[in-house]
Amino acid sequence: RPSGGALGDALSAAFRAFVARRDGAPTVIAGYPWFLDWGRDTFIALRGALADGMDAETLAVLRRFGAFEDRGTLPNMIHGADASNRDTSDAPLWYCVVVGDLCKKAGRRKTLGAKCAPSDRTVGEVVLSICRGYLEGTPNGIKVDAESGLVFSPPHFTWMDTNYPAGTPREGYPVEIQALWLRALSLAAAIDKSGPWKKLRAKAAESFARLFRRPDRDFLSDCLHAPGGFRPAAEAAADDHLRCNQLFAVTLGAVPHDSAAARGVVESSARLLVPGAIRTLAPGRVSYELPIWGKDGLLNDPARPYWGRYEGDEDTRRKPAYHNGTAWPWPFPSYAEALLAVYGESARPAAASLLATAVPLLESGCIGHLPEIFDGDAPHAGRGCDAQAWSVSEFLRLARALGV
Repeated sequence: RPSGGALGDALSAAFRAFVARRDGAPTVIAGYPWFLDWGRDTFIALRGALADGMDAETLAVLRRFGAFEDRGTLPNMIHGADASNRDTSDAPLWYCVVVGDLCKKAGRRKTLGAKCAPSDRTVGEVVLSICRGYLEGTPNGIKVDAESGLVFSPPHFTWMDTNYPAGTPREGYPVEIQALWLRALSLAAAIDKSGPWKKLRAKAAESFARLFRRPDRDFLSDCLHAPGGFRPAAEAAADDHLRCNQLFAVTLGAVPHDSAAARGVVESSARLLVPGAIRTLAPGRVSYELPIWGKDGLLNDPARPYWGRYEGDEDTRRKPAYHNGTAWPWPFPSYAEALLAVYGESARPAAASLLATAVPLLESGCIGHLPEIFDGDAPHAGRGCDAQAWSVSEFLRLARALGV
């Protein structure tokens, strides 16, 4: 593993507790004590693994999951031999991000040419199959809007996936899905230079810049909502929900780093920060109302959907809170990453200080690990899983980048 600072070394030791084996191949357990190996969690965690020198393990996981790819879909969760749960619009795109990251580190030929046993397809062919699946429409309802080039997602297919009741209904065009799609298209264009990918990316990038910026806000819309089924992005309703998902538009390159849009993302996202985590929704009134319906009626105030404490009954209290104010460690390092991208080396001390807020968290609770979530409201009590892989891996990725 790379040598680095004390924080990175502590996080490296913690991350290795999540690396397990399935049928003789490495995999990543999403969290302890109750999670298994999940698609999106695994791919996000692999970015930290790569930063920590686990190139061979990363490629092995990509090959293993690549064998499950089918018409643009990948498993959201593997339960024993059952990989039928594919209700995710971000896991296949995160797969593409990790492939791109590994190409830069280990070389394109070694990465893209690796076979995804037991099939004869290569990792590069899987990437193109994912992009073709999105373009043509996947069996589970993911679809590219021909007019805009943006990706339509069913309601509970993003990482904000609470359902029954739908805690964060984001049916339509979620902001981070578009950022991931643009990154996947860049990789596809590099693999298949004669394909439609470069032109499609240009169209999607123009649409993203035009549709996600609101003239009355300094942040990006979190989602262009299209409840009830597919409609073109231009006909969807842009919300005014300030969420941490917009950070991926900066870190994945969907908005230019020297733009007013990028500065707005960083400056507005600062309002979401708590020590070691970032809230999933800002407190206050919204004009695009977010009703959450339970079996016995309305569970929240749709005009003020922020929910600051994750406690109580699961369906009527914890699910509405889970992505509507609850603070998560895993997207928090993306704020530090975006800060560096926009403000350059002058922001390095601030980014390092932000990562250092993990230290007291590692020294409390499940010692040596970071939990899944915290309350959005002070004193920000730790909640959920006691030890979460992507919480650790994202801090690890940025700690290695900063050498702390």
